[in-house]
Amino acid sequence: MKGQVLDYSVQENSGVISGPDGSRYTFAGSEWKDSVPPARGMSVDFDVHENQAVAVYKALGSTGSSATPGSKDKIAAGLLAIFLGGLGIHKFYLGYTGPGLVYLLVNTIGWIVTIFLLGLPNIALGIMALIEGIIYLTKSDEEFQQIYVEGNRPWF
Repeated sequence: MKGQVLDYSVQENSGVISGPDGSRYTFAGSEWKDSVPPARGMSVDFDVHENQAVAVYKALGSTGSSATPGSKDKIAAGLLAIFLGGLGIHKFYLGYTGPGLVYLLVNTIGWIVTIFLLGLPNIALGIMALIEGIIYLTKSDEEFQQIYVEGNRPWF
């Protein structure tokens, strides 16, 4: 049966699926059969046993990320890193305030030092941001969400 995840609680290790018939089916986390954790809005395929969803799989082609609250777009993050990365804008976009401030402060100090020297901190940050942008853009949507949004991994 096809359906959509309405809710999933990591603390309770259970969730609710809305079926095509409008019925709601609860499922235990042990019934989840995919490496990517269930997320609100994710399309799923499942069987029903005694009004419970069992053998719950993420439906093919479903990312679940577009309906997940707090999800971020990897293309936006990648382009921000490539074009405005020296200022740390991509870090702020992903919700990493600390690393964003590091980029911003080092870049600001770099510009001040540029008056007297060569501006090497700016070049290094620009290269780091370019590499991060390329990494963001080469990840699949699922990997990007899992690593940088849900996994809270602020650096590379």
